[in-house]
Amino acid sequence: MPRFSIIVPVHKVQGYLRECLDSVLCQSFPDTELIAVDDASPDNSGRILDEYAARDTRVTAIHHPANRGVGASRNTGAAAATGDYLLFLDGDDTLAPGSLDALAERLKQDGDPDILYFDHVRTYWWDSVDKSLFGELLASAGTDVFRITERPEFLKLFAMTSNRVYRRDFYRGDPEFAFSDGIYEDALVSYKTMLSAERISCLDRVILQYRQRRIGASTRSPGRNHFVIFDQYARLFAFLDGKPDLVPLHGRLFERAVAHFRFCLNNPDRIPPHLRREFFRLAVRWYRRHLPVGFVPPAELRCFARGGYARLRMRENAARAVRGAARRKRRLRKTLAVRAKAVLYRFHLRRPIDPGLAVYAAYWDRGVHCNPAAIWRKAQELAPHIRAVWVIRKSEVDQVPEGVDYVVPGTRRYWRTVARAKYLINNVNFANAVVKRPGSVHLQTHHGTPLKKMGIDQQRYPASANGMSFRRLLDRVDRWDFSLSANPHSTEVWERVYPSSFQHLESGYPRNDVYVTAGAAEVEAARAALGIPPGRTAILYAPTVRDYQKGYVPRLDFTRVCRELGPDFVLLARTHYFHAGDESLRELHERGLVIDVSRHSPVEELCLAADALVTDYSSIMFDYANLDRPIVIHADDWPVYRASRGVYFDLLSGAPGDTPGPVSTSDADFVRIFRDGDWNSPRSTELRTAFRARFCAFDDGLAAERAVRRVLLGEDTPLPHIPLGDRTPAPAPSAITGRPRVPAPAGGMTPNGAAPVAGGPPTRKARP
Repeated sequence: MPRFSIIVPVHKVQGYLRECLDSVLCQSFPDTELIAVDDASPDNSGRILDEYAARDTRVTAIHHPANRGVGASRNTGAAAATGDYLLFLDGDDTLAPGSLDALAERLKQDGDPDILYFDHVRTYWWDSVDKSLFGELLASAGTDVFRITERPEFLKLFAMTSNRVYRRDFYRGDPEFAFSDGIYEDALVSYKTMLSAERISCLDRVILQYRQRRIGASTRSPGRNHFVIFDQYARLFAFLDGKPDLVPLHGRLFERAVAHFRFCLNNPDRIPPHLRREFFRLAVRWYRRHLPVGFVPPAELRCFARGGYARLRMRENAARAVRGAARRKRRLRKTLAVRAKAVLYRFHLRRPIDPGLAVYAAYWDRGVHCNPAAIWRKAQELAPHIRAVWVIRKSEVDQVPEGVDYVVPGTRRYWRTVARAKYLINNVNFANAVVKRPGSVHLQTHHGTPLKKMGIDQQRYPASANGMSFRRLLDRVDRWDFSLSANPHSTEVWERVYPSSFQHLESGYPRNDVYVTAGAAEVEAARAALGIPPGRTAILYAPTVRDYQKGYVPRLDFTRVCRELGPDFVLLARTHYFHAGDESLRELHERGLVIDVSRHSPVEELCLAADALVTDYSSIMFDYANLDRPIVIHADDWPVYRASRGVYFDLLSGAPGDTPGPVSTSDADFVRIFRDGDWNSPRSTELRTAFRARFCAFDDGLAAERAVRRVLLGEDTPLPHIPLGDRTPAPAPSAITGRPRVPAPAGGMTPNGAAPVAGGPPTRKARP
């Protein structure tokens, strides 16, 4: 029999669940079981539970066949528990390190009380932590073990489920303690158990880290569902009937209930404005029905004693008028130019939405690229009735493919177009001023699988945040209707770091379709366009940008590497698009040392042409893995990068699923890996296979079609994913028959064996 049974109800918490489970399983106290109840969660939560249960015998995963609610999930977990004590932990919360050791020690010291209360903190998406209001109260108990009638002030404790442990025999000994349906069920159980316990003790230590989610919590979903609070507290007072020893507590409990009503009434995340009058009326009715004899309400609760919603509104309106005057003063400070643009934009926002208009953008308006470009091409085939307009910055207009309609940001036509478009598709975010109109559809495609910290996780890494306003970021995220994902890992991360109400579209990345649909002809054409001689092994080197450095800093000594690799290899060097056109790399290209492909577009052609990829922390590794070709990680600054940017897993661990291939940390390592054949060894294949299984789950060549059918055509039934084993990636260059291997000539070749490319580096290739 374990000492603790940790019960975790699970529903739509895939972005937080791993952190929750790890916080339990990584505790130093071993005598624990974890019972997680999947309440028919529609996301990947059930799969995550099964994954944990398969690798840790302490975990039991229970799956409800249909959604029954959080209360029923807790009841299921409690019925299956075998531990001495029960701890209910929500799937988005965590336990502080060392918590179970501290609880076990205190329980032993207090002789196994019925309930042991402990402290908690609230954590917020902006990386802030607030202490609870109850630390001093918990500390005041000292080492006492008591009944609530002896210390009635403890009725002020936060009436939640997760800030205490219950002795299992006590909890399961009374059917009244089962959780009821609906929200606020935790308050009902909290008070019932507190009133019934013979032995209560307290621990003034933070055990629970209570996540205050920005969106998704049931208590932050406004609507009539919050009216159940009156029924829950009515059940509590019915429970008190026939218990004369608890009569002295009626006044305190009544005050707690009415204070809870007032909190809900004043919180628009619970009671929206159009329901406030009705909620207030029901609260007054409840107040009068359950008013204890002799109760004198404190000032803040007298509105319920007096009734009269009009009087309440008068007081609120007076306070609102003061705040409104301050807001109007701030608005007057705006410049006339901003006002003029706002007026123009507002005018077009009043015009009807154009149901046949889609606006596309990519990489901060840099051109026709990435996932939006792949969706646009597929839409021309499947939804030709929807007109497409791209947002292109002025400096990139000359690169727009012929026949593509576009607007330049800030122009009159730009504001008119984005105001009236039905569909807005981007791989980053549209400008802050763009309004999400009712009836419009925003699709966020993203532009990579996250290795580095993203979204609100960047708050702890100022080098990458670089002054970012995370509140403004989430204002932009709130416009999303759909978010594309290429794998379950991305889905989990996007949900946590962009907390909003968008729908995950697990379609795969449209830009990666070509890796499954292309054939030998496309591979040969890509190599020919780059001037790669037949028979040479082409290595695509594509590092990412460093937040802790300014400008382009080479991570390889190209002269040494190309000389030591010899004539059998061709090095294709591509800087991050922030550094495209670096003069030092252009000079190396003109000297014939490397082929500079920084300006070549699309990047998918480079991947098709390459026999192997070398990168550091760029998300290109996740895309390239779809080709099932060798990947080498060259990471000479991993400790610095990990500390400055933060990462989601240890890329250099060598563990299957984390590392896609051999790892290089120096020029000598780089050369050895290719000269000795490690880059294409059985071990490299083994690592790549596990990496593909983890990160290429949805990229089956149908991603663009899924996005078009769901977003532009409104189809609800997605195309099924083709299993990884049934896909046929584009053939590797070495596998294409009929291509002779050409030995390096004695003279006239560059140090890396590639013929000089006439006219400088390849220019950007735009294709419609």
